[in-house]
Amino acid sequence: MVEGSMTQGAGQGPEVERTATLRDFRVPAYVHETGPYADSTRPGDTAPPAEETYPEGYTPTRRDLPVINRGDTLQVSVDPAAGPAAQPDNGPGPLYVVGDVHGYLDQLLAALQEQGLIDSEGQWCAGTARLWFLGDFTDRGPDGIGVIDLVMRLSAEAAAAGGYCKALMGNHELLLLGAKRFGDTPVNSGAGTATFQAAWLLNGGQKTDMDRLQDHHLQWMARLDAVEEVDGYLLVHSDTTAYLDYGDSIEAVNDTVRETLTRNDADECWDLFRKFTKRFSFRDEGGADAVRSLLDTYGGTRIVHGHSPIPYLLGEVGSEDGEDTGGPVIEGPHVYAEGLAIAMDGGVTMAGKLLVRQLPLDT
Repeated sequence: MVEGSMTQGAGQGPEVERTATLRDFRVPAYVHETGPYADSTRPGDTAPPAEETYPEGYTPTRRDLPVINRGDTLQVSVDPAAGPAAQPDNGPGPLYVVGDVHGYLDQLLAALQEQGLIDSEGQWCAGTARLWFLGDFTDRGPDGIGVIDLVMRLSAEAAAAGGYCKALMGNHELLLLGAKRFGDTPVNSGAGTATFQAAWLLNGGQKTDMDRLQDHHLQWMARLDAVEEVDGYLLVHSDTTAYLDYGDSIEAVNDTVRETLTRNDADECWDLFRKFTKRFSFRDEGGADAVRSLLDTYGGTRIVHGHSPIPYLLGEVGSEDGEDTGGPVIEGPHVYAEGLAIAMDGGVTMAGKLLVRQLPLDT
């Protein structure tokens, strides 16, 4: 299949200064707004769900992948000498991918500028370059809505310059949509009763994001594709084979996901969210075969994903008991599964690195 047909609206320096991020886990104040989200449930206080046993691979009603040294904003310096991305003489522009952002707007701006995709004012300066975000714009970090606003704006600016900026659906987009639409409405989690609201709070939901969430953000997220193939790279958010449950072609998967969200059934949306929360399918024995099952079905010669932080894929997660380990050292994407998979989540929420890289990778 050719590149996505939908036009979507719209690094970390050597030494950083950390400032505290607001973390308020009270139930967010929902705004009254027009459009299809106007009738969203307004939840009251929700107790965290009981600890229960979940099928291996996902735990959407528990805190997903405990974060090391989370909850801070990194003020990042950028090399002012970084210039615009190199342009080809003809044909499509260079291809770039962005790993999980999780509300870290400053780091995103710095990484995009370092790659020559935006200028010092945050404006698109990369001409015909093609930029794909792999999903997870919000939660855990301080400014998820600011990240979405930036991606929407860059989409318009890139299109006007002859390039594009597009994005995929991550599990945290599904989580935020569910928290807004369904609140504390009980859903069948497969292991007892759960709610989107409780799962959102447990997995880094930020009150400031919910307070600023508007109808056009919700509409934009609900229209995102789940899978795309570009230049032989199969782009997905999650390192899971669960996409195969939703269709045998890229178009079928994307249509099924959008139709599920349009039907607005809480249990259906929860099932979609929990499957997109699965991870590590490509990591261990049989991982390369799992990648091949996706490539054989949807096309491409390598898969590029976010979702699972590279430190977790490498088993280098540091300490979870408050010890200062200095954070994981992430130099770039992680290539694994017999060279068939490229992981792009550098673990920015763990004091790792927000990755923006051109494909193919430098060898």
